Amino acid sequence: MNKILIFIFLFFSFNIYAKDNIKLSLDWVPQAEHGGYFQAIAKGYYADQDIELTIIPGGPSVNTKAMLMSDQVEFNIGGSAGALNYAKQDLPFRAVAAFFQKTPQVLMSHPNVGIDHPSDFKGKTIFLSNFGRLSFWGFIKNKYNLSDDQLESYNFNSQPFIDDPQSIQQGYLSSEPFAIKKAAGFDPVVHLLADHGFSAYANTIEASDKLIDENPDLINRFISASRQGWEDFLSNDPQPAFDLIQELNPDMPSDKLAYAHSKMIEYNIVTGGDKKIGSMSADRWKEFYEMSVELGIYDSEFDHEKAYTLEFSN
Repeated sequence: MNKILIFIFLFFSFNIYAKDNIKLSLDWVPQAEHGGYFQAIAKGYYADQDIELTIIPGGPSVNTKAMLMSDQVEFNIGGSAGALNYAKQDLPFRAVAAFFQKTPQVLMSHPNVGIDHPSDFKGKTIFLSNFGRLSFWGFIKNKYNLSDDQLESYNFNSQPFIDDPQSIQQGYLSSEPFAIKKAAGFDPVVHLLADHGFSAYANTIEASDKLIDENPDLINRFISASRQGWEDFLSNDPQPAFDLIQELNPDMPSDKLAYAHSKMIEYNIVTGGDKKIGSMSADRWKEFYEMSVELGIYDSEFDHEKAYTLEFSN
């Protein structure tokens, strides 16, 4: 009888304290833009929610969306455009939270040359990647009456931009401006597209409809812990996150981590200035969808509300 009671006690004890082992795939190699998740690991916020989180790095040769679709990971980091593509293709995945209220996508110009606003871009050479042409170029072109004739290819080499003071180049808030300062010794003028009306969310959390239907409690716990991690990362010492980032990505320099951290705070990337961390709104999704349709990014209309759910983020 005592053995049976001991077995029952151990069985229930194990189930009470067993953690959910889940995986989060990143949209790129580990960097400061993922700092909130690493801070939540380091500070035990996931453990407090009975979650054991493994982070899967992304990169140029890693298809993390395929990992999500094949159930290799529970969560994937994406953005507004990716979630809308799920909806257009009627795929059973959607965004459940947005940890960047502003996308860190920027255009840059030289200082002290009179290119201080996107309205000054007319007639200037603009270096864009194929991704930039397909994503945000239509928005900035239409808003400021620019021309495709201005475009030159950006192949992730900033030297042509550095050599031409009258040119503009795309970049990521925490990357290209930092690299240009290192290489050329000047701080470029940064034009954050989000501050000019480009309403895409970034650093969204994507999950399957199956997980949303079958285990909403896990999603709530994951988002709660992630929110704590981001609050801590922005308000307190970010070094615990930096240490874990550099364990997974030893090539990431400490000064770049510190630079990115400061820029996320300076430009209110995570909160947008006044938004709850991780939150989303139906109006914002509708605005971005309608803008995308108007710019011809999609050849037909579809039910954009399948791209997201507000069940967890708010």
